[in-house]
Amino acid sequence: MSSSLTCAGMLWATLSLLCAAASCTGFFMPYWLLGSQLDKPVSFGVFRRCTYPVRQEGQLQSVVMVEQCGRYASFLGIPSLAWKICSVVTGVGCGLLLLVALTALMGCCVSELISRTVGRVAGGIQFVGGLLIGSGCALYPLGWNSEEVQQTCNNLSDQFELGTCQLGWAYYCTGGGAAAAMLLCTWLACFAGKKQKQYPY
Repeated sequence: MSSSLTCAGMLWATLSLLCAAASCTGFFMPYWLLGSQLDKPVSFGVFRRCTYPVRQEGQLQSVVMVEQCGRYASFLGIPSLAWKICSVVTGVGCGLLLLVALTALMGCCVSELISRTVGRVAGGIQFVGGLLIGSGCALYPLGWNSEEVQQTCNNLSDQFELGTCQLGWAYYCTGGGAAAAMLLCTWLACFAGKKQKQYPY
């Protein structure tokens, strides 16, 4: 099996896969924002949450914290418009990075799949994907004024103000993967494909 990638292309394929994996993993995990409620650790993603309050029906109607992770019941259940937009934009960006990473991996095994032009187009797609994910990460703090987040952050959070909460590893993982895709992968993609052979006709 011959490859259609140069040495720089092999590095590009590997980095593309790592960046896509980092961004997709961070996007799916509900550890973007960390706080506590009723002395229980609470965490949020853009469309998932860990540990949530449930009102117990009884004489006192007390609230208990269910220590489970899950996604919101519907898209409309996401507590903030900014987080709804963020989940769509970041999801599309992760999809683009994953598509290019899988194409780059195929280029390792299939000859004449990645030409220089195809490599540059793939780099452009990675740049757009990284830009979308970066936009999602920038939009995320606009949702910190939602009621759910404020309850978790001692009612001190607001847009771009965390209160007693802090950013989690998944937020950095998603943004870091996107930044590496935009800066490193986009540049390496320009040198990824071999020059196409000229066939006499």
